[in-house]
Amino acid sequence: MISSKTFKEEVLSLAKTVHVMPREIHIQAMKRKWASCSSKGRLTFDKKILDECEKMRLKVILHELLHLKYPNHGRMFNLLLDTYLEKYGERKIEKRLKSNDHQGKEMI
Repeated sequence: MISSKTFKEEVLSLAKTVHVMPREIHIQAMKRKWASCSSKGRLTFDKKILDECEKMRLKVILHELLHLKYPNHGRMFNLLLDTYLEKYGERKIEKRLKSNDHQGKEMI
């Protein structure tokens, strides 16, 4: 488990890479998904993400950060997500996230 402070540092570090800046970063209990992004730039992550491995955290963080640029799951969003995952060598985690085996949560 990592601390919420360390997690927020990961988010801000990746935000620089993606060239975005979230207005707020929150960690709280969420019932149905790992994270969300508001239209005002607020990122909210389920507190259970702190218990996940680095690869899983990376995927979820990148996904939400890219929503700051592209609010939907359109073609450009998916191309950018694939590009960043490939850059970090994390394509393998795509399958894990698409499965629904994480405590019944939607995978973003």
